Amino acid sequence: MQPIQLFDLASRQAEWLQVRQEVVAGNIANANTPKYRAKDVTPFQAVLDNQNIGMAKTNAAHFSGNEFSDSGDVNVEEASLNQEIGVQESGNTVGLEDELAKSGDIQRQYGLNTALVSSFHRMMLMTVKQ
Repeated sequence: MQPIQLFDLASRQAEWLQVRQEVVAGNIANANTPKYRAKDVTPFQAVLDNQNIGMAKTNAAHFSGNEFSDSGDVNVEEASLNQEIGVQESGNTVGLEDELAKSGDIQRQYGLNTALVSSFHRMMLMTVKQ
């Protein structure tokens, strides 16, 4: 039996969401710190590209997929400037509205992640029951 990559993928996304939430919380905490530059993490798609996660090839006519590998990390980098906020007089680049929107997006993605894993887990339990 082959391992189920959905759980690995969900775990990777949960780790990425955790790091992103820490970065966003740090941005919010430093909203009044002079010369603080807002940070963000690489998009999750870039993390997936580094992991080489692909679909399994079950037929010769299918496109080939890459095997799962543990070769990518989440990178924290300086966030791009919001044109409305820009650089404030203090040199700070944190926009609270943007950070709160990111926090809401993180919460939504985490809820979706856990709901998918929960549904898949229930489905697996139903197949074992019978």
